[in-house]
Amino acid sequence: MDQTKKVISEVFNEIADGIISGSFKKRVKIGLTTFGSEHGVDEMIKAVTLAKSKYGDFDIVLIGPKVEGDFEIVEVADAEEGHKKMVELLDNKVIDGCVTQHFDFPIGVSTVGKVSTPGLGKEMIIATTTGTTSTHRVEGMIKNTINGISVAKACGIEDPKVGILNVDGARGVERALKELQSRGYKFTFSESLRADGGSVMRGNDLLAGTPDVMVCDSLTGNLLVKIFASFTTGGNYETTGYGYGPGVGEGYDKVINIVSRASGAPLICEALEYCAISVRNNLIQIAKDEYKSACASGLKEITEKILQKDKPASAEEEVKIPPKKVVTYGIPGIDILELENACKSLWKENIYSESGMGCTGPIVLVSEDESENAVNVLIKNGFK
Repeated sequence: MDQTKKVISEVFNEIADGIISGSFKKRVKIGLTTFGSEHGVDEMIKAVTLAKSKYGDFDIVLIGPKVEGDFEIVEVADAEEGHKKMVELLDNKVIDGCVTQHFDFPIGVSTVGKVSTPGLGKEMIIATTTGTTSTHRVEGMIKNTINGISVAKACGIEDPKVGILNVDGARGVERALKELQSRGYKFTFSESLRADGGSVMRGNDLLAGTPDVMVCDSLTGNLLVKIFASFTTGGNYETTGYGYGPGVGEGYDKVINIVSRASGAPLICEALEYCAISVRNNLIQIAKDEYKSACASGLKEITEKILQKDKPASAEEEVKIPPKKVVTYGIPGIDILELENACKSLWKENIYSESGMGCTGPIVLVSEDESENAVNVLIKNGFK
């Protein structure tokens, strides 16, 4: 009995020491949907086995078909049912986060990827890689900066250095971020490794991993992750990096990390750990705090000024939004720059709709019973 008490005492002392020193890791449970991979369910099982042997400090729940082995499994019939079950498990706190091949994030939420750069082997966060933070390019990249900073802090970088990739809109983003910074939002710009420096990053900075957070639009970020992940394999098997990352946005309350259907076991293993870190270090609360700070520093005023500037001279017609309905039918093929106007065209016909992002691009979401009528209205108005 005395020996048992001694062992118990030692265990509690170790836990207490770990909490004080910061080395104690909260054990979390991460889901993995196993349907949908181009490499099959077996590749997903390889990823789980690798993650268990390499990390072992978080639990994994498979959401998919029954497989042989010592795994916790929630059985589903297909990928669609897997996503529904994933959301249910997250809502009921059965799992703390999940890794999946794709997900229809709402507009306003986009994923923050992480890569290992080939130049110096440095980890670099790419904000963002899937989803759409805003249908306005510059506003989206401004918010992508906040998303990237949030994830960097969740990964343990206290003062992440931010660079803006030299794509369309970069200078407008830089001006807006400097104004946000001058009004109290605290973050640090990175400096390009090129001789002329500056916070706008070149391709060289991508290879070297100059900033901790590289800000860009989601389509560019998606391309970058694919190249970094599979440049040694010919493109059909992603091996390096951490995937497309967790979805982040103002008020978003889930940790769902994305991998590609081309992702292989080595990358999925790291994506599981990336998800566990995001959960363990409370990414949701960090993002909430970052948006609160940015809003207190004039985020909405700054972005509204940009949006007003880009509006046509004539006043926009006010359209009343119909009563809210449950929207589960996705209509693809709408250009991202026309998504908002497409929804308004449906509202004019008293069809409730929402914008979203599917695995192949932007979608308009409507109720099942109004789907046929909605498609006809969109065709009539030239959106499809």
